[in-house]
Amino acid sequence: MKRIIYYYQTFTDLSPILKPNTPVSHIHLSSIHFGLDNNKPYIHLNDYEPTNSKFDKVWEDMKKASELGIKIVLMIGGAGGAYQTLFNNYDIYYTLLKELLDAKPMISGVDLDIEEFVDIEDVKKLIRQIKTDYPHFSISMAPIQSSLEEDLTGMGGFCYKTLWKSPEGSLIDYFNGQFYSSYTKDSLQNCIDNHYPGDIIVMGMCGCSDFENKCNQLKEIVSSNMDFGGVFLWEYCLREEGWDEIMNIILNSHKYGCNYL
Repeated sequence: MKRIIYYYQTFTDLSPILKPNTPVSHIHLSSIHFGLDNNKPYIHLNDYEPTNSKFDKVWEDMKKASELGIKIVLMIGGAGGAYQTLFNNYDIYYTLLKELLDAKPMISGVDLDIEEFVDIEDVKKLIRQIKTDYPHFSISMAPIQSSLEEDLTGMGGFCYKTLWKSPEGSLIDYFNGQFYSSYTKDSLQNCIDNHYPGDIIVMGMCGCSDFENKCNQLKEIVSSNMDFGGVFLWEYCLREEGWDEIMNIILNSHKYGCNYL
């Protein structure tokens, strides 16, 4: 079953997808950051403590989504950073993260979106500790597509192939590839030719610009029987109406006997 993933950072109405038999497989709740406020370490969901009452509806919806079978994954980092702060005072900030994960049992995975230079050994340490503390959790990462197509230094300052080939690489369940600059069959093929298993590569769109072409590329990928891990959208509020339903039909066109467009 291929993944159909929404990133969820702008907290708008989720009722269109919170229904029985939803095609949505994952919600990546975004985004966790760390820092200091008057020299006191904090963990923030976006700009506020995760326990702030402004998130009461968010956590209620996450619980409902989990009960509907949607996997709730907590995204850490992204464009706002997080990892340099985390690794510079690891014990304190990891404890804050663990307290949040313990308090929110609907969370069953973490997404490490590293967009600042870090030491790969620190990344390995974090992956090991998460898997030790939460053996049932999935671990995903969000490299840009070029970091999967070629063995280049990515936004985190390390090579993903080096990480993938390490013992910690076996603990990574999937890569949410940011295919923002080239949402094409050729780009996916480049990743597979670079010796990544297709089923761990999720093809990500940023919004739904040029949506028809992206759908056509996906249909070509599906019709050619290429193995890949699914699709994601950054982010939920930027979706075309029924994006998840459209993706479901395209990804399962063999079952439906038709294409959507």
